Amino acid sequence: MRFVRLTSLFVLICVSLGHVCLIAVAQSPTVRPEAPIGKGVVAIKAARLIDGTGKPAITNAVIIVNDNMITAVGSASQVRIPSGAKVIDLGNTTLLPGFIDSHTHVIGRILGDPDGAASDVRDYQGFGAILGTRNAYNLLMAGFTTIRNVGAPNFDDMALRKAINEGWVPGPRMMTAGHAIGITGGHCDENGYRPGLFDNGIKDGIANGPEEGRAAVRYMVKYGADVIKVCETGGVLSEGDAVGATQLTYEEIKAIVDEATKLDRRVAAHAHGTEGIKIAVRAGVTSIEHGSFLDDEGAKMMAERGTWLVPTLMAGEGVEKLARNGTLKGLIAEKALAAAAAMRNGIQTAHRNKVKIAFGTDSGVIPHGTNAREFFLMVEWGGLSPMESIMAGTINAATLLGWEKKLGSLEAGKFADIVAVEGDPLADIKRMESVTFVMKNGLIYKP
Repeated sequence: MRFVRLTSLFVLICVSLGHVCLIAVAQSPTVRPEAPIGKGVVAIKAARLIDGTGKPAITNAVIIVNDNMITAVGSASQVRIPSGAKVIDLGNTTLLPGFIDSHTHVIGRILGDPDGAASDVRDYQGFGAILGTRNAYNLLMAGFTTIRNVGAPNFDDMALRKAINEGWVPGPRMMTAGHAIGITGGHCDENGYRPGLFDNGIKDGIANGPEEGRAAVRYMVKYGADVIKVCETGGVLSEGDAVGATQLTYEEIKAIVDEATKLDRRVAAHAHGTEGIKIAVRAGVTSIEHGSFLDDEGAKMMAERGTWLVPTLMAGEGVEKLARNGTLKGLIAEKALAAAAAMRNGIQTAHRNKVKIAFGTDSGVIPHGTNAREFFLMVEWGGLSPMESIMAGTINAATLLGWEKKLGSLEAGKFADIVAVEGDPLADIKRMESVTFVMKNGLIYKP
């Protein structure tokens, strides 16, 4: 059996039982796909609308979309539907801005994958990016039209971002970090292997001392990092470190923040431990990721300096379940149980002290596409109101990313990233998990 090229067709020549058959196969196009941007005028109607800014819900709501931009938002009595517009009536649903997850790891396998333990040495380079296309699709179908990916190997997150932006695969808008930056043997390093297997350096995000920290920032930015991620404390899933132990010194993280700021990048700091949180805040990071053991002093520092908390409660819940069912073992299981218990107090401490809170799940630790449960956990564990929880995953997250001028709320002049959920999420925040409609950049992905 062989392929023969004939003008614009491939002809498959096969020999079967002494007979020759010819099968013409159309050549696949090799041109770049069209950019994923909506075209035309669309009017979307629903029973109610929550615009993401904290204003009261609008009933009998209408949104007008022209190409990929929102041009009008309001009640049916306020908004005129243009002649010739395509009208989509979503009935008893609530329209919301596209959800934003500020803490994801969309590349590669998820925690709990039975082949995950050996993936570092058995998976082909690029395999994680291929899995990322499915992960990104699941996120988009769950209503997450924007994500911030805070750490991935081999710049695979940049590859996926490019594929999505150019229209090769469907997925959310992506803000990417490349490799997270941390110390040798720390949470951002590859630990638990024999010496010589993963002796990482600045190209892999491993930096010791202020000058190496600056060099690592420059390297990540060179290859496309939109945001810089640092590991200030130990973590739950890393080998050989305490979950709250400080890792980068103040001088190291300050050098990283200064270099990132000079290059117009923000810094997200993985920090579970009480002292590590305070070091990172004093150094000027934009956000604390996890913040499990946050105390009142640290929360007051964050509130005074405008530092965001991205609480990742689903990750805490997820690792707690895996520790209790025996999937996680030993020190990692102990750290999982301790961090999960502390997270419940940490978000309450942040909320009580008026710390700015943005939505983030650490998906990859939890399955991609289940992320909307975080809205419920912020209410259940943290004491946020349903409206505060919704704002955390819309305008707050957009503001954390620096994209609030075009994303995060349903307002004229912003990108048409629009989702609909069944019923009223202000009455039942779990409705955020029932996404029935997804539009990103004016294109409908979930009708």
